[in-house]
Amino acid sequence: MLIDFSLLKVKSRKAIAQLPQFPKTIGLLWQAAGTWTGAWIVLLIIQGLLPAAAVYLTKSVVDGVVAAVNAGSTWPMVRQVLLVVAALAAVMIVQEVVRGAISWVRVVQAELLQDHINDLIHQKSITADLAFYEFADYYDHLHRARREASYRPVALIENIGSLLQNGITLVAMAVILIPLGLWLTIALVLSTLPAFFVVVRYALVNYQWHSRITVEERRAWYYDQLMTSVESAAELRLFGLGDFFRQSYNTLRIRLRTERLQIFRSHSIAELGATLIALVITGAAMIWMVWKAVNGLVSLGDLALMYVAFNQGQRLMRTLVESAGQLYANSLFLGSLFEFLAMQPIVKEADSTTFKRLAGVNDQIRFHDVVFRYPDSEIKALDDFELTIPAGKILAIVGPNGAGKSTVVKLLCRFYDVQQGAVTIDGVDVKDVPVSDLRSLLTVLFQVPVHYNATVRENIQFGDLRHKPSEGEIQAAIDAAGAEEIVRRLGNGYDALLGKWFAGGTELSVGEWQRVALARAFLRQAPVIILDEPTSALDPWAEADWLMRFRRLAAAKTAIIITHRFTTAMHADVIHVMKDGRIVESGTHEQLIERDGMYADSWRRQMTAVEREMQAAAG
Repeated sequence: MLIDFSLLKVKSRKAIAQLPQFPKTIGLLWQAAGTWTGAWIVLLIIQGLLPAAAVYLTKSVVDGVVAAVNAGSTWPMVRQVLLVVAALAAVMIVQEVVRGAISWVRVVQAELLQDHINDLIHQKSITADLAFYEFADYYDHLHRARREASYRPVALIENIGSLLQNGITLVAMAVILIPLGLWLTIALVLSTLPAFFVVVRYALVNYQWHSRITVEERRAWYYDQLMTSVESAAELRLFGLGDFFRQSYNTLRIRLRTERLQIFRSHSIAELGATLIALVITGAAMIWMVWKAVNGLVSLGDLALMYVAFNQGQRLMRTLVESAGQLYANSLFLGSLFEFLAMQPIVKEADSTTFKRLAGVNDQIRFHDVVFRYPDSEIKALDDFELTIPAGKILAIVGPNGAGKSTVVKLLCRFYDVQQGAVTIDGVDVKDVPVSDLRSLLTVLFQVPVHYNATVRENIQFGDLRHKPSEGEIQAAIDAAGAEEIVRRLGNGYDALLGKWFAGGTELSVGEWQRVALARAFLRQAPVIILDEPTSALDPWAEADWLMRFRRLAAAKTAIIITHRFTTAMHADVIHVMKDGRIVESGTHEQLIERDGMYADSWRRQMTAVEREMQAAAG
C-alpha cells in the first residue's frame, strides 16, 4: 500500500487546526509539576549556555598553545593556557552535574505528569454519562487518550527540554560564528531547512495514520483480550475459536505493521536526502575556512572554533528542528486527550437555584407518558410508558427480553434522560433533583453485578463508602443476602480475598457472586431498593429462602424487582407485565392468574419447567 502524500495539504488542515492544543499541553505540564518545571527551566538555560562557553574556551586553548609554542613555551604563557584548560574542565564538570540534575528533574516531571493525565482520564471516565458507552466514538477517544498517556508525557518533556536547551545553545553558537562571516550563520540555517520539512511532513503523516487506524488498533486489542482473559477462556476452547481470533489478530497486525514500515522507509529516504544536502553545505563552509587559514586570514583557533561551532550548530539545528517537529506531533496526539476531556455530559444538573431536595419517597414514583430511545437507535425502548410505584410497596416488573424492564431502572437512576414525558418522585421531576441526591435514595442490584477482586469486607463496603459501615452493619447485609455460609467457608472471613486477579484469591460461583452483590446492595440504607434479576443465579430452594429474607428487609421501603422468574414476582404487592415498551397487564399474582392473559400463560409454562427441574434434581 503506497502512502498518498498528494493529500497531505488537505489532511494537514485538521492538524493545523489543533495548534491551539500546544498552550494547553504546556499548561498541563505546569499544573502537574509547576515547581519542578521552574527548576527544570533554570537548569536548561544553564545547560544551553555551557556548550557555547566550552567552544569559546576551546578557541582560547588552541590560540594559547600556538602563542606559547611561538614564544618558546615560557611559564607565563603555559600558565595562561593551563588556566584556560582548567576553566574548560570546570565547564565540562558543571555540564555533567547539570545534565544529571536535569535527568532527575525530568523523571520526577514525567511521573507527576503521567499520574496527572491518568487522573484526568479516570475523572472523566467515572463521571461520563452512561450514554457515552453506547457510542463507538467514545471508545475511540478513550483508546487514543489512554494509548498516548502511557508515553507521550515523557516524550513531551524531552521535546520541550531539547527545544529550550538547544535553542539557547544555537543562538550562542550563531553569535560566535557571526564575527567569522555572517554567511556562515546563514549557511547553518539553510543546511537544516530540508530536515525541518522532513520532520514536519512526517509528523503530519504519522498523526493522520494513527488517527485513521484507531478502530483497527482497538479491534486488535479486543482480539488480544479475548485470547488472554479468563472470561472467554472456556468458550474459546469449547468452540475452537482460538485459532480464528489468533489469525484475525495477526491479519490486522500484518496490515498495520506493513503500513508503518512503509511510512518509516519513506521517512528514512527523505532524512538521507536532507543529510546529504547538509553535508554538502558543511563541506563548502569548511573548504572556505581552510582556504582563509592557509592564506593567514584567520588563526588556527578561529578554524577550530568554526569547525566545532558549525558542526555543533548544525547538529543543534537539526535536533532543534526534530524536537520542534516531535513537540508538534506530540501536541497533536495529546489533542486526542483534550478532545476526550472536553466531552460534555448529556445528563446535566439543573441550575443550583432551582434544585429541589428529597429526603425520601413519601407518596409515589411515577413515569408520565415517557418516550425513550437509546443513543443511535430508532427503536423506542419505552413508548408512552405509564407506571406508578406507591411508596412502601414491593412492585415487580416482568416481561420478555427487550420489553424495556431494565430501561425503567436506568431512567429512575437518571443514567439517561427521557426524550418525552417525565419521571417524578413525590411530584418532583428527577431532573430538578441534584444527581447525587437522587442516587443516594436508591440502592440497586444490577443484572450483571461487578465482581470486585477485593476482600469480602471491601466488596460489601463498596455499597456505601460514605458512611463507613460497621462490622455489625456488614454482618447484617451478609445475613440479609443469605451469604453467611459463603463467608464462613472462605476461612479468613471478611478478610478473605475474592477473585483470581491477585495471589491468594478465591473464585466464587455465579450464584455466590450474586449473593455478595445482594449484600452490597442491602448495606446501602436507601428508601428505594431496586433489584434487576436478583434470583437469576439461585436454585428454587435458595430462591425461597432469599425471598423470606427480602420481605423482612424491604419492610417500610419501596422495592422494585425486575425479573423473569414469576416465582419471585408472585411475592410482590403489585405485578406489572411489560411488552414492547409498555405495561400490558397489572395486578396481584392471583388477579393476573384469574385473567388468564399473558402472565398466566407464562406462569403455567414456568411452573412446568420448574417441576421438571426439581424432579431431575431429586432423581
